[in-house]
Amino acid sequence: MSIHIGTSGWSYDHWQGVLYPDHTPVHDRLGYYVQRFQTVELNSSFYRWPKQSTFASWRRRLPDGFQLTVKAPRGLTHAKKLYAPEVWMERIKTCWHELREKRAVLLVQLSPNHSYDYDRLAYFLDQVPDWIRVAVEFRHPSWNNDAIFTLLEHHQAAYCIMSGAHLPCILRVTAPFVYVRLHGPDTDWLYGGSYSDTDLHWWADRIREWARMGKDVFVYFNNDGGGNAVRNAETLRWILG
Repeated sequence: MSIHIGTSGWSYDHWQGVLYPDHTPVHDRLGYYVQRFQTVELNSSFYRWPKQSTFASWRRRLPDGFQLTVKAPRGLTHAKKLYAPEVWMERIKTCWHELREKRAVLLVQLSPNHSYDYDRLAYFLDQVPDWIRVAVEFRHPSWNNDAIFTLLEHHQAAYCIMSGAHLPCILRVTAPFVYVRLHGPDTDWLYGGSYSDTDLHWWADRIREWARMGKDVFVYFNNDGGGNAVRNAETLRWILG
């Protein structure tokens, strides 16, 4: 059992003076991040999938014990909506090999316009080898049903537990690990606001419950504005001791 707490991304201009000193060059930001966190959720891979050599470089640069979660490319999740995933999965597997012991979870975030399609999700999960831990974030409410939860359990894929404006917060565990994305407490705007200490204590209690179940837990804060994600992640980690 292990608990991993970090942020969604590590390189933001508005984190100057929060996570890294003012005027820190972009290529030096990761070095400051790994001094304070032991995991991160890579979001830039959603927009442009990195080269195989980039994954190899991260493996060399990241310290021992660091865990890198990677968000699946939008070409797979949004453009194709998981249709015919074989070519993308071959690219992902090749790059995933490069991370070796530093790979954490492959996050598959579906489009809010992608509604329930059991067969398509089942076929996709069949293509994911068992050495890749995968979590699926459903943005369309039609996916939240027992058939999908059972399918995820069969493949030991995690249902992504979410907190954020207009997103359902369903505390469902479907895998040997738990995956949580905290998009911000603002009830009107996604990714907005800073979680209160009361909120963070509530999440800490849930994390302890999952840990007592023997689950690994991955928690990523995605409310990056104003450095809120950095502060919230560090506070949650402090609460958990």
